[in-house]
Amino acid sequence: MNHQPHQHLSPDAIYPFDARGIAKRFRHAAIFGALDALHPGETMRFCNDHDPLPLLDQLRQRYGQGVNIHYQQRDPGVIVIDFIKLAG
Repeated sequence: MNHQPHQHLSPDAIYPFDARGIAKRFRHAAIFGALDALHPGETMRFCNDHDPLPLLDQLRQRYGQGVNIHYQQRDPGVIVIDFIKLAG
């Protein structure tokens, strides 16, 4: 079996992550796994139906200044946040 290294193929280095389709008990683990897989300079565009304030606190504790958090949309029922992996 030939294993190829994982390649990040998005030309703009933005990877969508829609949390709405993931069971609540698995969401945070899935989000952390996705962020861990990013290379510096890449972005995970997170979409959710509510503002994930407890998650943002956990991300700051886990990654410190290693992930930049930037809201793209913050409307009732539609939250879009870019998590940008920084070099470090």
